[in-house]
Amino acid sequence: MNRYIPLILAGVLLNATAQIFIKHGMKAVGNFAFTLNNLTPIGLKVAVNPYVLSGMACYAVSIVVWLMVLSRVDVSYAYPLLSAGYIVTAVAGKILFGETLGFDRCTGILVICIGVYLITRSG
Repeated sequence: MNRYIPLILAGVLLNATAQIFIKHGMKAVGNFAFTLNNLTPIGLKVAVNPYVLSGMACYAVSIVVWLMVLSRVDVSYAYPLLSAGYIVTAVAGKILFGETLGFDRCTGILVICIGVYLITRSG
């Protein structure tokens, strides 16, 4: 199963990239109240934002990659490896958006890394 790690990581990276693109796009859209009056104006802003659209495209490709993964690997092996996306998005959030990575978040990322290592050893 370990031979499929590159394919799994491709899906993870596509998913994380989608999150980063969508975050960037939503920063441009800004905060909004979830009301019926905002449905059209905010919906249009989101629908034409190139970063949000890029994120959605990454999600679409990641679904195809994930279908390939699941056709080859046990879901009990592959699915926990998706947690590596938390690591990628946390680091990208820090670098690209200046988000805080305090002790608690770093400790959580370390625990995820240990878990991912243990899962890949079992494959």
